[in-house]
Amino acid sequence: MKSIESSAGALRLSFTKRTGAGFYLRAESFFNVASRVDQVGASESYGGKSLHSQSHGESFLSLLQNRFTRSGFYLMDEPEAALFPQRQLGFLILLNELVRGNENIQFLVATHSPILLAFPGAQTCTFDDEEIHEIPYRESQPFQLVSRFVAAPERYLNALFSELPLSED
Repeated sequence: MKSIESSAGALRLSFTKRTGAGFYLRAESFFNVASRVDQVGASESYGGKSLHSQSHGESFLSLLQNRFTRSGFYLMDEPEAALFPQRQLGFLILLNELVRGNENIQFLVATHSPILLAFPGAQTCTFDDEEIHEIPYRESQPFQLVSRFVAAPERYLNALFSELPLSED
């Protein structure tokens, strides 16, 4: 297997066969996707329910369940923005079902979520030091910060707010 560093300069995204199966999803712009789906009457392709009638997280998972089912390359930018922690676990279940059932499907997920980073078998990369390199999950900054915060939130909160003047009500 080539290292990330040796492959990065040689990567070029192209498709010899146009399948229409690729997808780039940015959670912050999902509202526009949902609006367009409603405009063209394509709700059946997204679970049979308007994406706007669902919560942001529900509609996001509906998209994953109903549209990310074919072989293809899917790019997701911070999907955790739409998902609270319990829904992120549901996202992992759906993602696992998709990759387990299809060897021709691949996901590239940009995330700061320690939950999503924990996906079994995922290659975790960081862009620290202006260089892409693979790191173990437990060495990722999101995992490190969240695990330290959960272990002692008062230490972080005291440090954050110790210098702030008290509000005058």
